[in-house]
Amino acid sequence: MSRFYISFIFLLLLSKVSLAQDEETKPKSDPDSSGVVNRLLPTTMPLLLFDDSKEKEEKKEKKKKARKNEWFGIKTKKGYTRQEIRGQQFFEHFNYTDANRQPDPYIRDVYWFDPQEKSIKTKDYETGKGYLLHGPYERLVNEEVVESGMFYYGTKHKTWMLYDANNVLQDKNHFNEGWPRESRTRYFDQTTKSIQEIIPVQYGLEEGNYFYFYEDKQVAVTGEYQFGEKVGLWTQYWDTNNSKTIRKREIQYQETAYTKNFRPYIRAEWDKDGNLVYRKDN
Repeated sequence: MSRFYISFIFLLLLSKVSLAQDEETKPKSDPDSSGVVNRLLPTTMPLLLFDDSKEKEEKKEKKKKARKNEWFGIKTKKGYTRQEIRGQQFFEHFNYTDANRQPDPYIRDVYWFDPQEKSIKTKDYETGKGYLLHGPYERLVNEEVVESGMFYYGTKHKTWMLYDANNVLQDKNHFNEGWPRESRTRYFDQTTKSIQEIIPVQYGLEEGNYFYFYEDKQVAVTGEYQFGEKVGLWTQYWDTNNSKTIRKREIQYQETAYTKNFRPYIRAEWDKDGNLVYRKDN
């Protein structure tokens, strides 16, 4: 084998090693650098249940003969969870549906049954991953009911009751497909009911997901309240006439309410094309 050929092989191997090292040291692309949101956010406002059309339909359903395990016209199955903590027995009795339905993305807490872990969860639901709770629910401690209510496709619905260990009523809440009944809605136009702002309210305090809209019905601002205080990441969006959803600015608030000495700050900003123009270093 000639020296030229050996040298050629050596240089080729060297170049491959160098390329491999370059790939390892090359900074990976940042999936969060783009302001374009491909999942969520729906660019049209939710079909709120602050009108009474849904209630009228439900009252008609009540007049019909109830069918076994059928709730709001949907066939369901029964399930339960069981847990023992410090000698006490905790049970959850519920109904769930395998209906292929994506829950309202505006609702913060979506309740679903995880058959793998045999538990009820409120986060990270995906179609096919578990089953949305739908129908009556009861939570018991040592055979005493401490909470009862109704679910509608994974969201709290109608009246929910809380009891103490002696079965004495402690609290009562009213929901409409996940929205607390106290929630306030502001409109651009009362005549057309064009929604400007949705303020979630429970016990007289802001509690839950907040939304502000542009006049073309596109989402402008989203965030979360806990006990009347802003928490987590609040996001502002560019008005793109519903062509796509592009983040404009993210503002970081305290992670939990009543956190002392926390000052909100701008976490990131994007231009109208979704290009990152600013990000605060951690």
